[in-house]
Amino acid sequence: MATILLNILIVLAAFFAMEGVAWFTHKYIMHGLLWTLHKDHHKKESSGFFEHNDFFFLIFAIPGILCLYFGMENGYNYLFWIGLGITIYGLCYFLVHDVFIHQRFKILRKIDNFYFKGIRRAHKMHHKHIGKEDGECFGMLWVPYHYFREQKVRK
Repeated sequence: MATILLNILIVLAAFFAMEGVAWFTHKYIMHGLLWTLHKDHHKKESSGFFEHNDFFFLIFAIPGILCLYFGMENGYNYLFWIGLGITIYGLCYFLVHDVFIHQRFKILRKIDNFYFKGIRRAHKMHHKHIGKEDGECFGMLWVPYHYFREQKVRK
């Protein structure tokens, strides 16, 4: 029983740590060193389905895949559970960012929940800046409280 609880805690810790990793990477890597890959996400430069920004999916997936693989190879040790937390975060990020916010797939359009509306609003504020400077709201699942409070007031 203790092992199951420990594994669940490892998955949760990895999941929540990924929000910090995503924030840091978005602010300092995507809006810094690798802006060339991210800028088409702010300024639509092509009419195709894929963006250069989609390469970040691979960049973020590789550590999760490696942790899952090496964790399985070693008897489902802690690396597997870290990889699972990273992978679950990646799924949530995809569903919130690509499906819900940017509507790349026409589902989840009519969610009427103050949390999801707050996240959408924060992301829209992030995208009001089309350059790499002066950005705001670099997180995805945890954004400043006032974006949620604004949604309660609008009802």
